[in-house]
Amino acid sequence: MDWDDLRVFLAVARTESLSAAGKRLKIDPATVGRRIARLEEATQARLFAKSPQGYALTEEGARLLPHAERAERAALAAGESLSGPGGLTGLIRLGAPDGCANYLLPQVLARICDANPGLEVQIVALPRVFNLSKREADMAIAVSRPEAGRLTVQKLTDYGLHLAASRDYLARVPPIRDAADLKAHRIIGYIPDMIFDKELDYLAEIGVGPARLTSNSVSVQLNWLRTGAGVGVVHDFSLPAAPGVTRILTGQVSLVRAFWLIRHESDARSDRLTRFAEQLTRETRAEMARLESILLQEEQVLTESPLRPDP
Repeated sequence: MDWDDLRVFLAVARTESLSAAGKRLKIDPATVGRRIARLEEATQARLFAKSPQGYALTEEGARLLPHAERAERAALAAGESLSGPGGLTGLIRLGAPDGCANYLLPQVLARICDANPGLEVQIVALPRVFNLSKREADMAIAVSRPEAGRLTVQKLTDYGLHLAASRDYLARVPPIRDAADLKAHRIIGYIPDMIFDKELDYLAEIGVGPARLTSNSVSVQLNWLRTGAGVGVVHDFSLPAAPGVTRILTGQVSLVRAFWLIRHESDARSDRLTRFAEQLTRETRAEMARLESILLQEEQVLTESPLRPDP
């Protein structure tokens, strides 16, 4: 049985599409179809059933899947053993929510790649949960700890969130001294029916809202705050990238969340992914501390400003 054919089989099983598998493997869909046909001929079994929804594993395909995954792990382990204990190499795809992907990971991963010139990293920034079983990513960052699935999970870092608004906005509105004052202000937040994780329902937790300007993107929300469109909840670590936006009511409203690093259970034996996870954790925590320090220094400078609201 040819490993290349098994590799194609895994791609189709994970994407449920010849074209998507072809894109992932950088070969055309017709070649993917021929490889699957060749594997079916070699195994004397029908491995996929085609439907309007795509290519679904048959019973025979499902039985082949764990064997193909073991072959994949063996091939990866062989490559890692030959590369030795030096720097990380090859491609790693990391899934992350867009706030983390936009304001925390770029500088973290740049430093990791500086230290590992042979490493290539892809960030997939999507506001949803990633399916590691289908290999949408090699590992993923989530805002809540999964309770089910063949996964290994570790805490990446804690982070804080606060209400914030632009200083231009605060200069032209009455002082915001407590949460009750927010009733007179336009609130910015998530689209309610697109909140994919309960940990993101900040406004409900603090009893503020409803939001009048909403987006499923943290970046869009932050840009609304920068333009002076209203008041919203922001990640503290994003504020150094948003000059002019400042936290308000910090003594009354404060949220703490965590980012969790999630890997497929079968990857636990991958030395390369384990070393990457260790570097990612170390650099993320260091970057979080750096950004928090910048934020505190900026707020100390602004303490005497008449535009700063009462805490």
